[in-house]
Formats: sequence, structure tokens, C-alpha cells
Amino acid sequence: MPAYLNRIGTAVPPNDVHEAFVRFVQHRLASDRDLRLFDRMARRSAISHRYSYIDPTRDMGQLGGSPFYVPGAFPSTARRMAHYERYAPQLAEDAIARLELDTEAQRITHLVVASCTGFMAPGLDQLIIRRLGLRPTVERTVVGYMGCYAGVTSLRLAHHLVRSDPSARVLVVALELCSLHFQDTTNVEEVLSMLLFADGCAAALVTGDAVGLELRDFRSAAITEAAHAITWRIGDAGFLMHLSGEVPGYIRSAMQQERERQDPDGLLHGEPPANIPLWAVHAGGRSILDAVESGFALPADALARSRAVLQDYGNMSSATILFILQRLLAEAPAHPRGTPGFGVAFGPGLAAESFRFALA
Repeated sequence: MPAYLNRIGTAVPPNDVHEAFVRFVQHRLASDRDLRLFDRMARRSAISHRYSYIDPTRDMGQLGGSPFYVPGAFPSTARRMAHYERYAPQLAEDAIARLELDTEAQRITHLVVASCTGFMAPGLDQLIIRRLGLRPTVERTVVGYMGCYAGVTSLRLAHHLVRSDPSARVLVVALELCSLHFQDTTNVEEVLSMLLFADGCAAALVTGDAVGLELRDFRSAAITEAAHAITWRIGDAGFLMHLSGEVPGYIRSAMQQERERQDPDGLLHGEPPANIPLWAVHAGGRSILDAVESGFALPADALARSRAVLQDYGNMSSATILFILQRLLAEAPAHPRGTPGFGVAFGPGLAAESFRFALA
């Protein structure tokens, strides 16, 4: 029984904070060398917009109101989680509304929620059911703290649910408020990592209805020698993200090996990349996309959707892959039915979660 990703709805908070964040960091860097490096990397980031519930006119610095990010007095983890509890349910509701479920909402049988940027109980899953008026019998699963590849993990779970029960109708929600975890630091490597991340939510409907994308199969892999390269730990002042500059190199090498191995046990199942017309690669950053493009020897336009999402929204962790798939679905009429595709996202481990799909 095939499972299909029928449609996707997305939402972001109201405030575009990218330029404000760049200025905020520029004013804090004391070293001319650090400032030049940050400016150069900010220009090369290929990001134009990032969205957040943080209001740059009020929350960054000492500009009236009750500032959130005040140098020397960044908020505690408890205060950050209070913001998550306040804003996350509304953002989820906004994304789900764009699915236009209407009366179909009462047919939802399963809810899968992915998030690694906030915790609360009752959880986001229960709040979604309550606010949307879904049936209380909906089976809930939370995919927590898996980082950027959790969107793929959630689709994999939905895929298995539909294949095990053809009547299942699975609502997948990937929501991240990454901007709640900016750190009070002037370390250039750390602020450059923060330059990538943003807030966003994507909701998807996965059923047995042959509409949208057929989810064919999923495969996981880990670069075990690079486990140190991406880490994510809870601190007293938010969640502490470490993103090593070595990550693109590890990914490039791993993708090259996958391209060259050409056997059925690889991520590509032995298929040459040139035989795959459609690509959905997590927009973890410009250098990540460059590494995948180089490792797989892809044409320059293969990752255009991923690069466009990075430019328009930044890296929204688990939600990002669904933003990319939404663009792919919008372009589907330009391709024949059955056109194959490949999706992949990277995260802590250093690990990859991948899947093959085809236009229904």
C-alpha cells in the first residue's frame, strides 16, 4: 500500500530579523578582523530573510518595551521556553490552516509533531488537537530533539502508518523557533552559526490517496567519525548549538562515496544521481548545499528549490525540508507523473535521513 504526501501548508512569524541580527552582531564585535570576517560571511550566506517572533525594534538591545536579547543579560532557558509555549501553538495553527483541511480535519487519525527548540506539557501535540478541534482519539507521536533531519523522520513515520493501515490519515507538523536560542557571545564561529537559523512551521497531510508525492522508501546513514561536528545541548541560557566548520567537508566526502559506490545498500540504492530529476535537500546553509551538489556531481540548477528556501527563510531546522517539498509540489504539473526524486537532510550524529519519492 503506497503512502502519499498530499499537500503542505507553511507559516512563519511576522518579523524579518535577518538584517537586524547582522547589525546587532556588527555593533558587538570589537575586533576589526572579526568584523571583516563576519561581514564577508554574512554576504556569502545566500540568506536574505529570516523570520522570528523576536521583534527587532523592541527585543534586540535596549529599545524600549521588555527587551529579550540585552547584551550581558540574555534570557534564561525558562524564559525562552515561556516564549515557545506562547508562540508555538499559534504558528502551528497558522501552518495547518494553510492545508485547508476543513471537514477533512475530523478524518485525521494520527498526529506526528517534530520540534527540537522547545518543551512543555501538555505538549504541542495535545494543544494542536485541542485548538483545531481534532478528535480526542487521534494517535499522537512527538519526534523530539532530532534536529534538522526530524522532518524526514516524521515523514518516514507517517509513511509506515499509512502502509500499515491504508485508512490512516496522518497530519505531520514540523515546528521550530530557533531564534529563541541565540547566545550572548562575540565568538565569530558561534555567531556565524546563529546567522543561519530562523523560525518556521510546516504541516503536511500523508494518506493513501494517490495525490501529490508518492513516498517510496526511506534510508538512514551516519558519519560516525563526525559525531562531534553537530551537537545540541540544553544550557542555563537556552539550547547550545555547535555547528563545526568541518561539516560541509564531511558531507561532500560522504555524498561522493554514495555516488561512487553504486550498490543497492547506498542512500541512492545504486541509482546514478544523473538519473534523478527532482531533488529536495535540506537547506542547512550555502556551504551544505554546495557540498551536496559537489559530492553528487549535480547540475547547477538541481538544488534551486533548496537555495530559494534558504534565501527566503534561512534554516528552520526540521521544517525546512517541507518548505522545499512544498515548492516541488507547486512545480509538479511541469513534470510527467512518476518522475522520481530524492530528498535528504543532515543533523546531529553526524547523520543523514533520506527518502525516495515520485510525482503521483
